[in-house]
Amino acid sequence: MIYTDTSQKDWLQLVPWLTLSLIPGLGPVKSGQLIERFNHPSQLFSYSLDELKTIIPANLAYLLVNAHRDPVIQKQLNLTRVWFQSSEAHTVITPDSPLYPKALKELPDAPVVLYVIGNSRLISEPQLGVVGSRRPTPNGRRVALEFSEHLSRSGLVITSGMALGIDAAAHQGVLGCYGGTVAVLGTGVDQIYPVRHKDLYQLIASQGALVSEFPLGTKPFAGNFPRRNRILSGLSLGVLVVEAALESGSLISARLAAEQGREVFAIPGSVLNPLSRGCHKLIREGAVLVESPDDILIELAPQLHGVMNEFSPSTSCRKETDPLRLKVIEVMGFDVVSTDHICALSGVPFAELSVVLTEMELDGVIESTPGGFIRLG
Repeated sequence: MIYTDTSQKDWLQLVPWLTLSLIPGLGPVKSGQLIERFNHPSQLFSYSLDELKTIIPANLAYLLVNAHRDPVIQKQLNLTRVWFQSSEAHTVITPDSPLYPKALKELPDAPVVLYVIGNSRLISEPQLGVVGSRRPTPNGRRVALEFSEHLSRSGLVITSGMALGIDAAAHQGVLGCYGGTVAVLGTGVDQIYPVRHKDLYQLIASQGALVSEFPLGTKPFAGNFPRRNRILSGLSLGVLVVEAALESGSLISARLAAEQGREVFAIPGSVLNPLSRGCHKLIREGAVLVESPDDILIELAPQLHGVMNEFSPSTSCRKETDPLRLKVIEVMGFDVVSTDHICALSGVPFAELSVVLTEMELDGVIESTPGGFIRLG
């Protein structure tokens, strides 16, 4: 059944699943084992305490039988009912719904419920996870944005975690070309984290989908994000790591992806950049070295038959023709360079160069960064 109707009947069918997911200490693995044994949580809750104690441990049986009396669980159910019935964009997806992604259902720790704001059908479409540093270099941010736009135009949904840095750039690259993007949250789906991503959150809610397994109102907690990462990788055909330090949480996402049988892709970088070391480690361990979005599309082609679109470049991209600007672009390369360095290599007088650089920045050709400018296209 598709749970988008706000009728009382639909809500009542969700209650057993939600109740099971809210029982403290149970977790997705044990919940999945119970569902496999009893077929449906409504059957599970129909047993008496004595009957359950003959089947499962007594402490677990007690929790299940008394769940309908637990004030914390009942308060959360009331909160969820109001949220669910307040908007057609609010969806609760359970494993018996056709909206529940098949790839996710195969996991031994598949979520019991998924809370979704936005287009809930996106989470079942072919996806690529894009992750990386929260403090990327300008080049890293640019790669995440441009790869995500290219891959989105080619038919892939881009999935990330709405964190600072690479995550945000990945979502923005898709939103800029009106493609599909999914943000998997480590909080309740009604929480905006980080707070500075309020506008991004609202854009994804209207153009894509926000997803979480955590109950409404769940605040940021460090232990929730590795759990979030398994959903991000589980939804995806593969995970692309753009920039990551050796201790980065992005490497956790890559490891989970590999354990789940997903492809792992990594962008190589300068040996002088600490944020390249995590990607280089992944490549040494067997990740696919990626130099262009087409490397990913070629690798995923067998799984994307009949899905891909022919890529067409963004209409916002224009070919540079001005000789002076072309000279500046040529000497800049793709690293951050100072104005003095550009002046020395190009031979353009400083006063004239300052005007050209300002125009190019306004046109989005270059970006001002600490230490100088970096080329964007």
